[in-house]
Amino acid sequence: MIKQSIQRVMGIDPGTGRMGWSIVEGNRSKQQLVACGCIEIPLRERHSQRLFEIFEELEKLIEEYKPEVAAVEDLFFFKNAKTVIKVAEARGMVMTLMEMKGLHVFDYTPLQVKQTITGYGRADKKQVEMMVKSMLKIKGSIKPDDAADAVAVGLTHLIFNQVLRGK
Repeated sequence: MIKQSIQRVMGIDPGTGRMGWSIVEGNRSKQQLVACGCIEIPLRERHSQRLFEIFEELEKLIEEYKPEVAAVEDLFFFKNAKTVIKVAEARGMVMTLMEMKGLHVFDYTPLQVKQTITGYGRADKKQVEMMVKSMLKIKGSIKPDDAADAVAVGLTHLIFNQVLRGK
């Protein structure tokens, strides 16, 4: 029997006003939540200032929790073109920071996350959160929703059990 190695993953649910983050640890068969939260920046701040503040907060989290890899949710369809552009900029900044810190970045679409966590690609947020709580044996809720989404993204990476090449 091959023993699966333990990996520490930073999961990210990108956003500009609120960015969900998580630190999960484990492998394909066993996972645990180390920490999660949400970086919230007032929308009255300039967009560039919000990106900078998110950058600084994520940098502190990386230093504190020392993840080995990052899992970042891909963008999905937005009705508002301005919103998708700003979130894409935030996502690009996150990916750049992760690479700067030596973390390999893995992308997961919302469909992949839902399929991996619930077994159903069209699951709603409540179904995903319920399965995340069940997998991690968490009694209460994971709040805010952005943090719960980031936990799901991190768990998706552990379940996919990606193997890093060259590390």
